Formats: sequence, C-alpha cells, structure tokens
Amino acid sequence: MSLKRPALHPTEVQARSSSGYPEPFRSRVLPREKRALGAMLGLTKIGINLTTLLPGKESSMRHFHTLEDEMVFVLEGEVVLRTDDGEQILTAGMCAGFPAGKRNGHQLVNRSSRPARYLEISNCDPNDSAEYPEVDLAYRKGPDGKAIFTHKDGKPY
Repeated sequence: MSLKRPALHPTEVQARSSSGYPEPFRSRVLPREKRALGAMLGLTKIGINLTTLLPGKESSMRHFHTLEDEMVFVLEGEVVLRTDDGEQILTAGMCAGFPAGKRNGHQLVNRSSRPARYLEISNCDPNDSAEYPEVDLAYRKGPDGKAIFTHKDGKPY
C-alpha cells in the first residue's frame, strides 16, 4: 500500500545498514537498520529515524551532542540505556531525552535475544558536533553536511 504525502508507511523508506564510524567502532554498531523517515517526508529542521538494533549491537559509541537535542522512543523489544548515571532498561513505550550541550554521554545497547526498534528524533543543526567520553573519537559536520570522524586530537582515521 502506497500512501500519498504527507503520509507514508515506514516500509516505503529505503533501509540503510551503514555507519560513518571508522573501525574499530563500525563493527560494534553494524549491522543495524535505519529508515530516515524525516528526510523522506522532506523535513529539514528535525531528523527522525526508525532504527532496528540487533541483539549484541550498540546504537552508537556513548556520546553527547553540542547543539542537537536528541530523544529516543522504544517501539519494540528492550535496550539498555547507558549514561554517566549508570544503566537502565528501556522497553516498548518508554523514552529518554538528551538535551544539547549536556555532557552526559548516552548509548543504547541491545543485550536481549531479539531485535529492538525505536525512533531517534533530533533537531538538525549544521554546526553540531559530538564528543565521545569513552573512546578516541570526535565528530563534526562538514561543509556538505556529511559526518566527519577524527581522533580527539583532530587526526583523521
């Protein structure tokens, strides 16, 4: 069934299983499936991804954004939310929010035996960067809006 915009069914959105992370971080998150719902709907100020995280995989390295608010809403399964305050389990219907600039790194880990699905929602700030407190990784957006990952000292991977 194909809906007319502004509506869509998530299966209309091409799933991507990729990551801009360099190794050794890429293999910690892949394979995973992301469907860029916001982009498909033409949204430019807010990003919304429908993400499927397989058992044993991490959503990202633990991080925080300088200029982007971020929220996750769990739709199916369960994930472990890791922050500076420790770990807690999020299940379907639960959510968590991460204000821009708050230096409390976050990450989701699927330690269960089945896939978890959740929405990732954030504002799209072209000047955003991210810090990763546990690994030698830094992120910023390039002039073309694409992710640039380096070591914390700025050296390319």
